Amino acid sequence: MRGVVMYTAGDVRVEEREDPKIIDPTDAVIRLTATCICGSDLWPYRGIEPADHQVMGHEYVGVVEEIGAQVKNVKVGDFVVGSFVISDNTCEICQSGFQSKCVHAEFVAQIGTQAEKARIPYADGTLVATPGQPDPDLIPSLLATSDVLGTGWFAAVAAQAGPGKTVAVVGDGAVGLMAILAAKELGAERIIAMSRHKDRQELARFYGATDIVEERGEEGIAKIKELTGGLGAHSVIEAVGTQEAFMQAIGATRGGGHLGYVGVNYDVHVPGIELFFAGIHTLGGPAPVRRFLPDLIQMVWDRKINPGKVFDLTLPLDRAPEGYKAMDERTATKVLLTL
Repeated sequence: MRGVVMYTAGDVRVEEREDPKIIDPTDAVIRLTATCICGSDLWPYRGIEPADHQVMGHEYVGVVEEIGAQVKNVKVGDFVVGSFVISDNTCEICQSGFQSKCVHAEFVAQIGTQAEKARIPYADGTLVATPGQPDPDLIPSLLATSDVLGTGWFAAVAAQAGPGKTVAVVGDGAVGLMAILAAKELGAERIIAMSRHKDRQELARFYGATDIVEERGEEGIAKIKELTGGLGAHSVIEAVGTQEAFMQAIGATRGGGHLGYVGVNYDVHVPGIELFFAGIHTLGGPAPVRRFLPDLIQMVWDRKINPGKVFDLTLPLDRAPEGYKAMDERTATKVLLTL
């Protein structure tokens, strides 16, 4: 089969990879219908994470081709969506809603779903079948639920976005935009998007942003406080992962407020004394997307939400290197790869 391999930073190739096979009785093999490039894929592309012939991709939808003897929840022919973290969905941690920390957790990035096929361990816990075979125009939105929408939704839940709340979203990439969508669906009264890019500002407003703040750092914090009567936002979502973004998010959260952080925060160092005196609630990390998948899939299926609009460039799998370049150069927000 064809699949994406990152040889080293900046060197992405599409080449022949071995076809996946059932190894454990809890496995399923799926033929992918669509996959995509994630902002976190840019960490190795930029040399921040090591890459040495690394298979790539962790977002996926497709059709089940084969199942192991113990798989009961999905069957051959089902159209499925899977989380970017493998989980059995039965252990105590999964049952508490944190499937991304399952005792059997494994990142799908190690499997590599920017490919024609993929073997998914613990298929019963990881995959969710759609109500039927989706119309083609629903596939981008279903794909978004696999990571960016699920991650944005977790960020909004972690920040306790809801009725009567003002929500500030730091980051206007795909996850930040999905967090805006989530905050809107959860009933937030006011949603402040921090963005300097006109096209992303338009998409932010489409998804529910009521205010746009272009300032950064201390100026950004001051602007949020100005918009909130000097108090800061009730709920702040950090969807970038840089030092400036994280400190801006802390500073924009009002005393007693909630910060949900989902940006992969390499080299972020939070001074303990600043966090101590901030007096805020914090929750974040790899999103337990599996917790939200059934509801998100149904919302997409019923056409209540359109997260697929976040994909602004579509390329065939063989042109994946162009997609990486476009996202690295910020000429694309999120790239969908067709198969």
